[in-house]
Amino acid sequence: MPTTLLDVLESNRTTEGSVCFITGENAERRVSHREAHARALGILHHLQALGARPGDRIILFLHNNEQFIDAFWAAICGGLVPVPLAVGINDEHRRKVLRVARKLGHPFLYTDRKNLARLAELAQELGESRQFGELKSRCFLVESLTDVSRPGKVHRSAPEDLALIQFSSGSTSEPKGVMLSHRNLIANSASVAAVGRFTEADVSLSWMPLTHDMGLIGFYLMQFANNVHVNLMQTDLFVRRPLLWLQLAANKRVTITCSPNFGYRHFLKVLGDRCLDDIDLSAVRLIYNGAEPISVQLCDEFLERLSHTGLKREAMYPVYGLAEASLAVTLPAPGSAYRSILVDRHRLKVGDVTVAPGNGRDALALMGLGGPVPGLELRVVDGAGTPLTDGRVGHVSIRGSSVTRGYCEDPEATRRAIDPDGWLATGDIGLLQGGDLYLTGRSKEIIIINGQNYFPHDLERIAEPAAGLELGKIVVSAVARRSRDADADEQLVAFVLHRGSLDEFTPTAVAVGGLITEHTGLEVARVVPVKRIPKTTSGKVQRYLLAEAFENGEFDADLAVIDAHLGARRAQANEHSSGLEARLLGLCERALDGKMLDVGDNLFEIGANSLKLIEIHQSIEQLFPGQLELTEIFDHPTIAELARHLEGKLAAAQAGAVPSGPTHRPRSCPPGRVPAT
Repeated sequence: MPTTLLDVLESNRTTEGSVCFITGENAERRVSHREAHARALGILHHLQALGARPGDRIILFLHNNEQFIDAFWAAICGGLVPVPLAVGINDEHRRKVLRVARKLGHPFLYTDRKNLARLAELAQELGESRQFGELKSRCFLVESLTDVSRPGKVHRSAPEDLALIQFSSGSTSEPKGVMLSHRNLIANSASVAAVGRFTEADVSLSWMPLTHDMGLIGFYLMQFANNVHVNLMQTDLFVRRPLLWLQLAANKRVTITCSPNFGYRHFLKVLGDRCLDDIDLSAVRLIYNGAEPISVQLCDEFLERLSHTGLKREAMYPVYGLAEASLAVTLPAPGSAYRSILVDRHRLKVGDVTVAPGNGRDALALMGLGGPVPGLELRVVDGAGTPLTDGRVGHVSIRGSSVTRGYCEDPEATRRAIDPDGWLATGDIGLLQGGDLYLTGRSKEIIIINGQNYFPHDLERIAEPAAGLELGKIVVSAVARRSRDADADEQLVAFVLHRGSLDEFTPTAVAVGGLITEHTGLEVARVVPVKRIPKTTSGKVQRYLLAEAFENGEFDADLAVIDAHLGARRAQANEHSSGLEARLLGLCERALDGKMLDVGDNLFEIGANSLKLIEIHQSIEQLFPGQLELTEIFDHPTIAELARHLEGKLAAAQAGAVPSGPTHRPRSCPPGRVPAT
């Protein structure tokens, strides 16, 4: 039984197994396990000639999957510690290399000439040429690899030795590196294989980047360790041609594949109204779905659209994992249809009992993620660390043989994350129900408005039907208010991908704000057009970058133009308004912090939350005592409609008569707007 990754590599070299590296529709290269072992030793010789010794850290900064795997196994053979970092497409990823190198001290670097040159340019711009020079002196360029005939000296690591440092996929100013031992990785691999029932008859296919834990650990190391036939597709190939993913799966009779939420969205968007004719996916038994919040609706849509291919509903396999656990935390039972529950989106504070009674506007669907894998304990706790009963929302914590010892060169972060009893705080919030885990979001991403907890991905789903909004192209974030006199520390801002003119953006902005307000009662302070939504290489949205840009005023000029367009349109609409409309318009603008309104504006679409509506009603009550109920504002949501309705009631009152028939349109009161009495 292998106890280290080196044991796994050496045991596999005697098999007939191989890995297929796919770079195009008709471009692939198959490398046998025997060849992979020999190449690793040959590369190790060059690294040792450069001065690399057991325990040294080596940054792997490569785009090509085959070159990455070569370097990874060379490091493992020599007792070096690989540190995968995504190449990406912008300077944020290159900045991360410099930050990580500084944190690691004196790492080696394995990259190519093109990426080294880009690092040099950025370092010069940042005034970090000296640090770059030190890193370059310990750099091995893949282009210089012309001879792998001389093997390096193998170092046999112990199970407790550090095997891998996995840095978070985001590029924050202080990236955290999760330290994983050989024992951690072997334990998690064995647990996943036992639950997933991997056999040598399985064929896997992944397009996830190898710098991501789901790509490297889940769909390379775990598959490799269990003699699964591995196919690795370049990530950018999937991005350019997402339909090729499942075409390859059909051609290769793949049984196991994967994608995070954004991959299914991307696939369906490109698929459009077409069908995948002559595609047979009946062999697929598991499609791992993880790495980001899972949409129940999207899973339903994906499986419905592909039902004609023979893809079974039971193949969709929603899972939960994180690097700190060496990947897998919970897995469902294979072969069963996924389960979901409805919770009340307004009851998501820690300690809340949140199961919703029905499928109303307040209901939020959460995906069931199965139970903890063998060898891992999981609990949901309150803020004091006390375990909570089923159905109560709390912080998810774990412990077990696959859980990290801590964060690289960061004892303070380690202390905050892992308690004296070995429980690691995952940073996720969720609940247990019937043995399954259901996640509601990340504790750091919680948006707290008026004492209520909301999660960005839920608000984003609510806003997606807005006209002109591309699927998956909206980001909701809490942003610090600029005014010290504001009544809250944070405001809600929605960022929407938009490449047209600013005048064309106005209807989309109104619709986005209206949908979120109508469904949640939250006020959207601004809806901002952006030309790019920053994401990690694995597709995770980097909300903090947009929030920082907003706080720094980078969108002020565009927002001023949008306000001017809105102001001109509203002035034109208000020019012929009645006297009562003008009075209502003035008090609504005062209640809504001086926003310029149109008498035809829907109050909910321009951000009138529960508290603002109560303020508006109180102002109307002072002018016209006893004439208008609060609920009637919901039934007549524009100023023009409200004015006409109020005029009718005033005329009837003056005449001393009650208007015949209903005084307002039948309409249910939207949730979250009127506090319970």
